[in-house]
Amino acid sequence: MVDEANLVKGCKKNNRKSQQALYDHYCKKMFAVCLRYCRKAEDAEDVLQEAFVKVFTKISSFRSESSLYYWIKKIVINTALNYQRSKLYLYPMVDVNELHYLSEKEFTLNNIHYNDLIKLLQSLPDGCRIIFNLYAIEGFQHKEIAEMLSISVGTSKSQYSRAKFLLKEKILNTEKVLHGKLQ
Repeated sequence: MVDEANLVKGCKKNNRKSQQALYDHYCKKMFAVCLRYCRKAEDAEDVLQEAFVKVFTKISSFRSESSLYYWIKKIVINTALNYQRSKLYLYPMVDVNELHYLSEKEFTLNNIHYNDLIKLLQSLPDGCRIIFNLYAIEGFQHKEIAEMLSISVGTSKSQYSRAKFLLKEKILNTEKVLHGKLQ
């Protein structure tokens, strides 16, 4: 078990061993977060590195009001958003008033391996991927996402709906291919 309080104290003193121990303890979990926001592993590595630089430079502001894990995760998410924000202008997000191709039923992801889910998420268009992560995984509301990304609430909702539709189509197509191979 890692003593987070001592790690934080050491990191606040710029102790390299404490910084290494903190990084080692959280890097895999935070890399998984980065992978959800980035299309390529190399980009996720860049985001992770930049995020941990921010963690170590801002550690003096950590007040233990939340868990260290969530504090670091917030920095990682914000770093990933900033990284993606510069690219979002290349992939405009349109506000769609009606989405006729979506069913009213929720679509759940059963029996999907984590690595396969990451690949599916990475295959989504940037706007859909970012909003899907923020809403479905991180738990932000559409109003918060709209403020974070400087888009309308309707755009956030439509991009989320589009992401669900695309994921569902990709999963169904994958299942058809697998089912065809099994027969």
